[in-house]
Amino acid sequence: MVRNVAGEMAELDPEDFYLLSGVEQGMRFSEWVRRDKLPDYADLTPEEISYRIDRCLDRELIERKTIQYEGYQLTFEGYDALALHTFSERGTIDGVGSPLGLGKEGDVYEVQSFKPLALKYHREGYTNFRAVNREREYTADRDHVSWLYTARKAAEREYEAMEDLYPDVSVPRPVDHNRHAIVMDKFAGVELARAKLEPEQAAGVLDLIYRQLVTAHELGWIHADMSEHNVAVAEDGVTVFDWPQAVSTDHENAREFLERDVANLLRYFGRKYPHEIDRETDTAAIAAAIADGSFETVRAFGES
Repeated sequence: MVRNVAGEMAELDPEDFYLLSGVEQGMRFSEWVRRDKLPDYADLTPEEISYRIDRCLDRELIERKTIQYEGYQLTFEGYDALALHTFSERGTIDGVGSPLGLGKEGDVYEVQSFKPLALKYHREGYTNFRAVNREREYTADRDHVSWLYTARKAAEREYEAMEDLYPDVSVPRPVDHNRHAIVMDKFAGVELARAKLEPEQAAGVLDLIYRQLVTAHELGWIHADMSEHNVAVAEDGVTVFDWPQAVSTDHENAREFLERDVANLLRYFGRKYPHEIDRETDTAAIAAAIADGSFETVRAFGES
């Protein structure tokens, strides 16, 4: 798990961020950045580089590896520190609070601003970025791909989608974005996987979710990773979150992704509410109705 570095930010000097930014710049070209390149990348003297390296190594913001040369790489803690520093300089956030959710591909914290917001760090590729690289289209055209690039592109994709979709689709309101991190509104509700719906509510809630997908499709987006883990259910409706894998409706596999989204949700509801939702409902027909805007209710597509 990646350590929360928010409490250590006050200990860091401007020159520490110069070094971190220099390592970040060097990682655009190689996985490990040569020490002799750092004075140019960070705009610091060799003597200052030595001092800043020690400080950042002690705080585990960078790591060192000696191969054919002495090389350095950001850790996720170092990347988090850079994003936090930028958000602070912009006045986006005033402080970081308790975690709202820690996961394999993202960590979410409450942050203080003019009102409580949520800060999401993308972690795609941290444990196995090669597998993520094969699966995510935003890394497909890169010869040199690091976890840093993978996480940043995931955040960019998610932020772009939310900006396009909000407020027509019930997604968290996007506030700011930097590197691999997004600041957004907190949203109410309980994750669908943990929600305790009455059986007679099941079809209505599934309809609400599918209608969000209809509007998203009208705006040119397909979620492409729908499941019971990225929908929140509240008294006043649903919120669809986690959009880093979203694709445009003109993507060559758009219909396949849409049908998979439909099938994932139908499978979950059919398994949990078998007397209300028919798992054998024609997912291709539902996806077609979502795509052409004619979807009204899942009950129109099968016996329940």
